Amino acid sequence: MIGSVHKIANILNCFSEEEPVLGNMEIAQKLGMKPSTTHHLLHTLVVEGMLIKDSSKHYRLGWKLLEWGQRVMHQREVLSEAFPRIEGLNRRFNGTVHIGMLDGAEVVFVLKSAPKETPAIPTYVGSRKPAYCTSSGKLLLSARSDYAFTYELKQRAPNTITCARKLEQEFQRINKEGYSTSDNENELGLYGIAYPITSYEGQTIAALNLVGEGCYMKGRDQMGIREHLKATAACLSKELGYIGV
Repeated sequence: MIGSVHKIANILNCFSEEEPVLGNMEIAQKLGMKPSTTHHLLHTLVVEGMLIKDSSKHYRLGWKLLEWGQRVMHQREVLSEAFPRIEGLNRRFNGTVHIGMLDGAEVVFVLKSAPKETPAIPTYVGSRKPAYCTSSGKLLLSARSDYAFTYELKQRAPNTITCARKLEQEFQRINKEGYSTSDNENELGLYGIAYPITSYEGQTIAALNLVGEGCYMKGRDQMGIREHLKATAACLSKELGYIGV
């Protein structure tokens, strides 16, 4: 297994600005590998989206690598800029703050911060939740016009939306209003609200959310939470180079 990973890494390293397109024999000669072995590995890389094969049976780097590179760049930039802003939210409100990013059908939390007195939320950095029933996940899915549900929408809490058509209507509302909520949809008794963090191109790359007990989140501080969360997400987006028109 380790040897195969090493060979794949060497294949990807063959592509450069000077040689963006290569054939099977060229790669085999560069690496001193058998053409049959190279062909097998190239096929796997094409299937996984890391390489593109054209009509002349030549290969170039695929979109999956660009997607991964953007994820790394976005995570580094977002996290380095986020901590001071997140601390401001923690000082003002009694809730847990996350920054989440979409990975397939799940939202992955890349940052979590909560005051000590805040009720425990069952998440941690690196944890995953189904995107369709969290405020962050629904916000991120709503930004994907090409997304299709190919899996079961399971009931996780009393208000979980389990109908794809109703969820698509929810996405339309999110896109219109600019934020997402999750009220008893993922965890019993919890309410979350999320706003987008956008890149310099205006694309939604992450979600900033605040999660807490429903009675608090929907109480007298509700409007203040929305205003400050929206402003914080906008500041993070601006620091990444996006300026809304």
